[in-house]
Amino acid sequence: MTALDPTLQQALAARLRFYRDLGLTDFYRRPIDPALLESIRSAEPETSRAPSNPAVSSPDWVGDHDPQFNTQETEIPPRKPIAAPPAVAPAATDPAAALRLIREEIGDCTRCTLHKGRNKLVFGDGSPTARLMFVGEGPGADEDAQGLPFVGKAGQLLNNMISAMGLKREEVYIANIVKCRPPQNRTPEPDEANTCSPFLFQQIDAIRPEVIVALGATAATYLLGQRQPLAGLRGRVHTWRGSKLIVTYHPAFLLRDPRQKKEAWADLQIAMRELGLKAPARSS
Repeated sequence: MTALDPTLQQALAARLRFYRDLGLTDFYRRPIDPALLESIRSAEPETSRAPSNPAVSSPDWVGDHDPQFNTQETEIPPRKPIAAPPAVAPAATDPAAALRLIREEIGDCTRCTLHKGRNKLVFGDGSPTARLMFVGEGPGADEDAQGLPFVGKAGQLLNNMISAMGLKREEVYIANIVKCRPPQNRTPEPDEANTCSPFLFQQIDAIRPEVIVALGATAATYLLGQRQPLAGLRGRVHTWRGSKLIVTYHPAFLLRDPRQKKEAWADLQIAMRELGLKAPARSS
């Protein structure tokens, strides 16, 4: 392979970072030479990458990668209005009962067009008293079939991420911005997200988690009510609805671009610090 001119190499590296921060990795119409991609990425300055905690070794999932896995999901919501979140509800004396009432209120929902292709509505899963909550974008095919969030390959990776934090899946709570699968796993339209997300806010108010982790740009957009590249939202703690909110990459994105797993682990370590958690010791 002919070496790239250094100026062109830096320009291409900057372009890659721009698309990566937007959550896009499938913008090439033709396969790119892996050696060329490595040459471009090697030009990235170290300051563009999220800092990691050298005191905590990377867990096994950081090195996991299925090269055959792909997804049609995108991490960029359309540039249309975002509805203001409702006022924070009073604390629930019985979070489990409050969640049941929210589910009953949703019912066999037909409030937006997503219900037309739905198999099962995906409400949420986990502990009503969870200290940690994960919020994703929307159900995929496996979730639509089972009625549970994050049960496909991205869900397997999320389970590994949770375990690396020293927790079990049943100890956290997992939900999505929308509760019905968008066609072809496309990004939810603003009217769909704005119609469904108030129920998510009710779930959050019922659970009152100490920390919320927004998985991907769509979750971050509709939780925080602002559009920014993930690089502008990651690496810090946002105060939101009485909880600490941390933004990281969606597990489906990490399966497409496993180079970002170390950055996601750095984000999870921020959540662990806020919760006073320590990573479990790794067996030799």
